[in-house]
Amino acid sequence: MSMKRDLISFERVIKTGFVNFFRNAWLAIAAIAVMVITLSIVLFSVIANATFANTINQITERIDVSVYLVDAVSANDQQREDLIIQIEQLDSVKSVTYVSKDEALARYKNQNKDNLDLLVAISQTDNPLPASLQIKPVNPDNIEPIRQFLEQPDIKAMQAEQTSYSGDRKQAIDKIGTATTFIRRAGVVGVVVFALISVLIIFNTIRMAIFNRRDELTIMRLLGASTWYIRGPFVVETVFYGVISAIISVLLCSIVFSVQSNAFNASTLGLLDIQYASDYFAEHFWTILAIQLMIGILIGADSSIIATRRYLKFKSSK
Repeated sequence: MSMKRDLISFERVIKTGFVNFFRNAWLAIAAIAVMVITLSIVLFSVIANATFANTINQITERIDVSVYLVDAVSANDQQREDLIIQIEQLDSVKSVTYVSKDEALARYKNQNKDNLDLLVAISQTDNPLPASLQIKPVNPDNIEPIRQFLEQPDIKAMQAEQTSYSGDRKQAIDKIGTATTFIRRAGVVGVVVFALISVLIIFNTIRMAIFNRRDELTIMRLLGASTWYIRGPFVVETVFYGVISAIISVLLCSIVFSVQSNAFNASTLGLLDIQYASDYFAEHFWTILAIQLMIGILIGADSSIIATRRYLKFKSSK
């Protein structure tokens, strides 16, 4: 009997909260609008950070140290293999790939296939390109041990020309890393600011609703209504705010990616890989929606609980 009564009370709380949501429509719209902005910033920050991390990984995979060998070393299998083994034993080295003179020439021709003058010129001479070792570091930020090893006199004597350290790619990673850090911090600040604004708006919305219904709430209390039965509809109302805001923010993000995919033929826009961001959003759609709903509900419910505790105080504790 008690359980049945509790279920009926719970149903009435939900129904009353739903009615209150439409009763305070204009205030609800204001609260929802700010919550949509807050949740959209959260969503964009998550997707942007994932996209930048993917971009950094892609560039990192292409960073290497190119060691160009003199012809005598490249032609001597034993000497070349000994050098490769020594490099592979360095803790900062992930892998070493040997590129022969013929492979280097084939790559050069492929890279310049549209430049007939260069192709004609190089075909009229012996292969001038040196063999090389492509060294992939474990950490692109820590190539100093590799550089020190290659600068040793006996190792340097095996090199045909100056070693390439892929400086441009390293600079690109540094720039993307800086941009990622900035966006992450800006996202956190934006989320905090708009979350506080959302809490204040919801707080004032509930306060106004309490003042408008203070006589009704007092009568309910005198008739023996429990505290949770009186406060519950306000919490339910703000939970609706959070749910609707989360759904709207996810739909807006989906529309934005759809429009951007159609508007830009290229897969990247500045540092942001639009295609990857769109794919990431689609792949993690349900997880993103669940997180948005959770954040929206927490913001709404916490704001309502604070407001009702502050403004719904009765002389009687029964």
